[in-house]
Amino acid sequence: MPMQKLRRFAHKLARRRTLEPGMAETRLARCLSTVDLVALGVGSTLGAGVYVLAGEVAKDKAGPSIVICFLVAALSSVLAGLCYAEFGARVPRSGSAYLYSYVTVGELWAFTTGWNLILSYVIGTASVARAWSSAFDNLIGNHISQTLQGSISLHVPHVLAEYPDFFALGLVLLLTGLLALGASESALVTKVFTVVNLLVLGFVIISGFIKGDVHNWRLMEEDYKLAVDGLNDTHSLGSLGSGGFMPFGVEGILRGAATCFYAFVGFDCIATTALTLMMPYYQLHPESPLPEAFLHVGWAPARYVVAIGSLCALSTSLLGSMFPMPRVIYAMAEDGLLFRFLARIHSGTRTPIVATVVSGIIAAFMAFLFELADLVDLMSIGTLLAYSLVSICVLILRYQPGQEMRMEEDELELQEETMPETENLTLQALFCPSNSSPTPLSGQVVNVCSSMLALLLSVLCLVLAQWSVPLLSGDPVWIAAVVLLLMLITGITGVIWRQPQSSAPLHFKVPALPLLPLLSIFVNIYLMMQMTAGTWARFGVWMVIGFAIYFGYGIQHSLEEVKNDEPPLKTRTRTVDFDLSST
Repeated sequence: MPMQKLRRFAHKLARRRTLEPGMAETRLARCLSTVDLVALGVGSTLGAGVYVLAGEVAKDKAGPSIVICFLVAALSSVLAGLCYAEFGARVPRSGSAYLYSYVTVGELWAFTTGWNLILSYVIGTASVARAWSSAFDNLIGNHISQTLQGSISLHVPHVLAEYPDFFALGLVLLLTGLLALGASESALVTKVFTVVNLLVLGFVIISGFIKGDVHNWRLMEEDYKLAVDGLNDTHSLGSLGSGGFMPFGVEGILRGAATCFYAFVGFDCIATTALTLMMPYYQLHPESPLPEAFLHVGWAPARYVVAIGSLCALSTSLLGSMFPMPRVIYAMAEDGLLFRFLARIHSGTRTPIVATVVSGIIAAFMAFLFELADLVDLMSIGTLLAYSLVSICVLILRYQPGQEMRMEEDELELQEETMPETENLTLQALFCPSNSSPTPLSGQVVNVCSSMLALLLSVLCLVLAQWSVPLLSGDPVWIAAVVLLLMLITGITGVIWRQPQSSAPLHFKVPALPLLPLLSIFVNIYLMMQMTAGTWARFGVWMVIGFAIYFGYGIQHSLEEVKNDEPPLKTRTRTVDFDLSST
């Protein structure tokens, strides 16, 4: 009896959502054109990363080598993009990584992915609102921050911000109301601000290379002393580090890359190159680097042009973060994994009104209490975990047997391949399987090996990130530990490589399996290990809250649970007919 309950519980965690013809229809209003979606995408990426975050990373973490930080973040993004492409090709419906995980891997993976996507969007909204407030405050002479610091200080260092940001709170609530009115009303604002953003960014890049000085990439102690002597207030001056292009070493590049991942896009890399050429990295203003850089090179009027452009960029980035946030919550609530009332739709605007308001209030609360740097790191860790889950899913699914999904005339059929009746796990089955197509045994082998690889890669990344000093100094114990981990990882990877892959036709497949998904997992986990203990603690609290909701509510109210309580479905030879009636 206990074993049956345990198996039933495990089955609930792994149950998958069936694709239905009606899934293409939605109760939400479809009012955005291709241009609107492009503007939304561009606007959401060209925001806090280039206008605010670049100054903080360059000043305190990486110096001029922030350019390399963006390249490392680019590697993670490209690898994750490849895995996302195959993931999407496996599910012939539009949707996010949450839907893809639910259809292909199972409910627990889907909830974990969706919960981390919600974290990314909520924190993205809060961080951009905080950046908007800082940029506006800098434009008017820092009167807001000085007033709040002097009158309302939170006095909880390393946990909360120095002062509550009422401006960011009001901004998020205002835009929450705008989105609640409908997507089309915010689309025009997004397009106008995106055009302004691109024009200002082009001006920044061209001006930066004109006024830039390569000497700012070769700064030494003498330059730092001159900067100290020339400033009345040296409190705002950053650390020199070791000077040069990589003043904080490889460790600084990796810590910076973990943060830059938050907002990677090509323009960010080019713009930050121009930024670090325009002025010494230790003199950058972390809250408004680009306007202050133009003031430093003597182009004071351009400072206000760039500041206005940054506010437009941050506005579109804020809308870009807020737009998908309630829709992920709505999708999970409609599936029963989150509270059902969050799936309510406004009859007039056809927007997820409750999800929009609830997510907006949570994001406003986060912007009100937490520092920008803490919010950015928390968003990065959630996104990196979601990317890692997608990579593991792609690795597992390529080696699974039989379940070929295709859509023909809005009917879903599961094509089941002929499987051998019994199989025994032997050494030959691990390295020289007799079947040319996946079997249940080979699928289970890949499942177990993938789980072991995820664990070993996590341990390896932890060792490389936290105990790099004894490794570089040649400590035999740590070197032996790393060599042992690499040998185990190589051997298990070889076992996966020898298993037969599925021949199911897909529009896109990740090349060089299993190496590319494993490389993606390694890069993502290694960047996650660069985060501080405080960031991990906040992330742990978020995940505990999520699992409490899932195991306390979602697992019992899932639509798949409701379907399982219905009468058994009719079956026929080699084809399984699913009940496609609406629930």
